[in-house]
Amino acid sequence: MTVSLVTGGSGYFGSLLVEKLQLRGHTVRIFDLVDTADRPKDVAFFSGDIRQPDQVRPALEGVDLVFNNVAQVPLARDPHILQSVNVDGTRVLLDLCRQRGVHKVVHTSSSAIFGVPSENPVLPSTAPRPVEAYGHAKWEAEKLCAQARDLGLDVSIIRPRTILGHGRLGIFGILFDWIADGADPFVLGKGDNRYQFVHAHDLAEACILAAFSSGPDTFNVGADRFGTMRSALEHLCRYADTGARVRSLPALPTVLAMKAAAALRVAPFAPYHWTMFGKSMWFDIEHVQNTLQWTPQWSNDEMFRDSYDWFCQHRYDQQSMNASQHRRSARQGVLRVAKRMTRLLPG
Repeated sequence: MTVSLVTGGSGYFGSLLVEKLQLRGHTVRIFDLVDTADRPKDVAFFSGDIRQPDQVRPALEGVDLVFNNVAQVPLARDPHILQSVNVDGTRVLLDLCRQRGVHKVVHTSSSAIFGVPSENPVLPSTAPRPVEAYGHAKWEAEKLCAQARDLGLDVSIIRPRTILGHGRLGIFGILFDWIADGADPFVLGKGDNRYQFVHAHDLAEACILAAFSSGPDTFNVGADRFGTMRSALEHLCRYADTGARVRSLPALPTVLAMKAAAALRVAPFAPYHWTMFGKSMWFDIEHVQNTLQWTPQWSNDEMFRDSYDWFCQHRYDQQSMNASQHRRSARQGVLRVAKRMTRLLPG
């Protein structure tokens, strides 16, 4: 029986991956700082900090596959934490996997390594050009994966576009809160930037297929049906039927305001948010489709509806401090004032 370790297995995506691996008959372990009440009883939990070899080592005993999902997300905003967890922690894990003879590592990276691409679609051959701390940290972690490959460890890298799906909140929790209450969401400029997401279930399937692929590889993963940011939000507003409608804000002043609000810690923005919200980005997914025989099942519109429905059903019970940052809504701060103001604006 295959023994799989999921680092970050208590988090939003990690817990989904645990569930899918169990359905495939794997013996599954979780390595994370925090345990959760809904962890399956037959899934072993190892508590620890990914940066501490003595804490990671016991979790790797007898493990065949490792799915590495431990990461500090952009909302952390602390460059030191982003570096120490996303880079130093990855180094510790890869070194121990090599020493312990782990058969395969699947490392979850990020599309943030590409910054604002000079052209779309982003191809497997497109050179990474991160522009903020989170993207730089994830790119440094990928370089460590490449070094581990050179030393004989079989590592595949998965680069997801922005993840959606039921239970996925974070910064999206604010968007859903506004729309549910009939407040108008905003786009930058015309909102005609083409933007690709990926559903967590599609991403999990890609990770599992990569785990059983022959030899190391790198896969860019995203939806195959998507449009502009404006169209995604307009379709969601129409689906919600709360009276919310999409409004446009001038791009440059809004970006400056987002930066200022983040600096004052009165709004939960991170550099990646103001860098990418008004920009186009999408992956060419032909390589992952052909190599892994993977096909995304969810369109942008379908995954937005799925995420929004989950938010509405769990609106008042998802702020548990034991939840990961992706599982609970980001704190709105000054955005609560902006939310009220949208109701006063002329139609």
